[in-house]
Amino acid sequence: KPTVKWFKGKWMDLASKTGKHLQLKETFDRLTKMHIIKAKENYGGNYRCEVNYKDKFDSCSFDLEVKEPEAGSQSIDIRSAFKRREHKQEDVPEVDVWEILKNARPDEYEKIAFTYGITDLRGLLKRLKKTKKVEKKSEAFAKKLDAAYQVDKGGKIRFMVDLADPTVELKWYKNGQEIRSTPKYIFEHKGTQRIMVINNCSMLDDAAYSVAGRRKCTTELFVKELPVKIVKTIEAVKTTVNERIELECEVSEEGAQVKWMKNGVEVPTGVRSRYRVKVEGTKHTLVIDDASKDDTGVYSIMATGGTSEARVQVDLKPLKIFQDLQDITLKLGEPLKMHCEIFPATPRTLVPQRTADPGCGGRSWLRRPPCTTPGLHLCPRGYSQSLSAKVHIIDPPRVHLETLNFPDNTVTIVAGNKLRLEIPISGEPAPRVVWMKGERSGHRVHAETSAQCFLLTLSMVDPSDIPDPPEAPLVPVVGGDWCSMTWDPPIYDGSSPILGYFVERKKKQSSRWMRLNFDLIKETTFEPKKMIEGVPYEVRVFAVNAIGVSKASEPSKAFVPLAVTSEPTMLVVDDVTDDTVTMKWRPPDTIGAAGLDGYLVEYCVEGTDEWIPANKGLTEKTKYTITGLPTNAKILVRVKAVNAAGCSTPRTIQHSILVKEVIGKTHIHAYIIVREAVNLVVPFLGKPRPKVSWLKEGQPIDPTHVSIRNTECDSIIFIRKAERSHSGKYELTVQVENHTDTAILDIQIVDLPGPPQAVTIEEVWGENVALDWSPQRHRKLPISGYTIQKADKKTMEWYTCVEHYHRTCITISDLVIGNEYFFRIYAENMCGLSESATQTKDCALIVKEGLQLRTPEYIDHDFKEPPRFTQPLINTFAVAGYNATLNCSVRANPRPKVIWMKNKIAIIDDQRYLRKPNPYDGGLYACKAVNDLGEDQVECRLEVKGECGPHEGHLPRRLGDGFPKA
Repeated sequence: KPTVKWFKGKWMDLASKTGKHLQLKETFDRLTKMHIIKAKENYGGNYRCEVNYKDKFDSCSFDLEVKEPEAGSQSIDIRSAFKRREHKQEDVPEVDVWEILKNARPDEYEKIAFTYGITDLRGLLKRLKKTKKVEKKSEAFAKKLDAAYQVDKGGKIRFMVDLADPTVELKWYKNGQEIRSTPKYIFEHKGTQRIMVINNCSMLDDAAYSVAGRRKCTTELFVKELPVKIVKTIEAVKTTVNERIELECEVSEEGAQVKWMKNGVEVPTGVRSRYRVKVEGTKHTLVIDDASKDDTGVYSIMATGGTSEARVQVDLKPLKIFQDLQDITLKLGEPLKMHCEIFPATPRTLVPQRTADPGCGGRSWLRRPPCTTPGLHLCPRGYSQSLSAKVHIIDPPRVHLETLNFPDNTVTIVAGNKLRLEIPISGEPAPRVVWMKGERSGHRVHAETSAQCFLLTLSMVDPSDIPDPPEAPLVPVVGGDWCSMTWDPPIYDGSSPILGYFVERKKKQSSRWMRLNFDLIKETTFEPKKMIEGVPYEVRVFAVNAIGVSKASEPSKAFVPLAVTSEPTMLVVDDVTDDTVTMKWRPPDTIGAAGLDGYLVEYCVEGTDEWIPANKGLTEKTKYTITGLPTNAKILVRVKAVNAAGCSTPRTIQHSILVKEVIGKTHIHAYIIVREAVNLVVPFLGKPRPKVSWLKEGQPIDPTHVSIRNTECDSIIFIRKAERSHSGKYELTVQVENHTDTAILDIQIVDLPGPPQAVTIEEVWGENVALDWSPQRHRKLPISGYTIQKADKKTMEWYTCVEHYHRTCITISDLVIGNEYFFRIYAENMCGLSESATQTKDCALIVKEGLQLRTPEYIDHDFKEPPRFTQPLINTFAVAGYNATLNCSVRANPRPKVIWMKNKIAIIDDQRYLRKPNPYDGGLYACKAVNDLGEDQVECRLEVKGECGPHEGHLPRRLGDGFPKA
């Protein structure tokens, strides 16, 4: 049975509006009616009837218009209209003057008495005065509720009324029941407005609402149910039989009604059905426990707001092959039997045949398989996979001369003629046919092989022929982009001398051969060049004689061009002791496709030619210590880079190295930024424990400024907060009995640099400006660079042009024509930028070439003026216990200093505001404004009337209380 729904407008369901004036009827013959009783004007509009059955849908709409009933028209007699009638006096309706006077204003009494001829107006007014006047009830609501409201399901709605009397208490009702304040229903008061908010509206909130106080106001709320949308679509599934399938979908609302379809048909989800539906909140899942191939199809889910579909593919389980078919070789006429084992099929014996019948399971034999049987193919039922094996059948070669019908196999022919013989041959595999004349093959013989016979043609031609192909070439030497190849001449030269050779090469993964020479090569060696390093290549050779070019030789074995790396760089001595030398270096500049495996370090004693490896294996590090060297010996060291192509050219140290530790006097330079901590550790050796002493510039160190801590093996100098005065040379002396050693620490306390000196504009041309400046003279740290900034004179916003600039002159380009620019420069050192910058005194005007701009001189307006009160103080009368304010306004530039005075005494450090003044606060108040150009003053008198209350006036009061600042 289809589902029928009636709607008014777009969303109003009329099923919830049935009652006294609206009835929906449905008969047995599938006839539906909507009956409207006593239609009103607001019943007009667009109506729609929707019919829904499974996935079928149809609708029909119409418009309803309600009109007022027309009055019955009266028949008019024209002749009676012209008949004479008696003129009757019109009856004047009686007027109740008493009611008119009761509703009239007092100034209209005389006019009403004159109009209606009232003579005793005074007595009538006395009577009217004694009458109790009935007051007319006023409207309770200044703004009422609307006739109806609508809201989406889950949304929020606000009902608001505006009261004429804010003291009236209101109550809200839903279908006649009072609504209490809950998190769902929230009541708000804003002045005369009374607001009720309904949160998270549901279909239960679709009802009639009213608000009642002195009067009652009603409205109706319609909740629109939103369509259920599919948030997460179902995904396609591909699985095998007997597996579990879950199709998961997520909708926008909980408890939504959905339908699952398979190939357009609704899926049965009953108790005995194979399909189960699982719902968890907004997630809907269709579960198939034991899948079969029949479950393959397109599954879809339908909701009121959309659909989603996906394909489910159920395949058979993959075929497992425990024993495959094996290739076999047999002679012609022998029976053939082969065996294989597969799962899920039963192990069986398979029969070879040219084309296997899919799903064959019986036994059959090929008692005499044909020679052309290529192999076996087994296709298990339901699977696309097949098993195959090769069958090689051997048939001995045989020449069938009996078919020629020549006696004694002798052929006689006239000299000079052409002989053509067709001799059938047989054999499997196809035999190689060689024609011989005596012990050598003939050169005038042309042989052709067909499927069942061999064709021999003898002709009177030149006995010369093309040479045989050369042997496969050899590649003994390989370089970075070249190689060296050799080959042997062909065994048979075609009875014509070899003129030369062509060489071709190709990449191993390619099939395109490229010829390397267009002039014949006379020798049997060649060097191909311009190859890509790291790519495997093959080469082949063609021999050429006067007849033509031979066939190509067999390709050579694949080879890969590889190059050694370049020599290591920056080989230097890192450390020297009495028996070791530490060397360090940088990797080679060029590392080819072979990469870098490591380094080989060798050394040679000066005076000999023998290079001794220092490391047994390759080292990957760029630093190595050579150990076991004789003291006072001089050695030379070299380093080689090694990869798959071999060793690179060695990098040798330029001078010999003396194997002896040289201990020099320690001199440490340290740069410390101002206000940073100094913490230097100086290690030393000596036994017994040395005596340690510190000097600064030859004088003992003040322990209040510099802290010294000594241990058995080091001494620490610590300054918590470095200052400029801490700069200098610190000398550390270590003494053990009569032996001493010293170390000098040069500590420089540095700070940010000062700005450059005298930045000048040297020249202005076009859109360019040349700047020049001189660095600061007295500085301890070198200037590492400058930062140049520019600013337009109009805005004076600074923009950086160049950073870390090292010279003392620069040209700034790309300036805007017509603008005037200022420039400033910061100095920079290791501590950072200078705190201030040096700015050019003059600005640079960028003038368009060919025109001279005369800038008019403007006299800046002087905005300075002495103080002047634009609003004076006004004499004020205040009531004791109530706030009072004195106001005035003043105009001045620069901003004046404002002084308040009471009775010509300045009010200083007192409150300027008192909530409740008393009579003691009265007096003569003055406000005085003073700046550099003058002063001005205004006065007023304040009188406070009345006395303080019982709780007022007992607090201690100060002069000037009660008045704000100007």
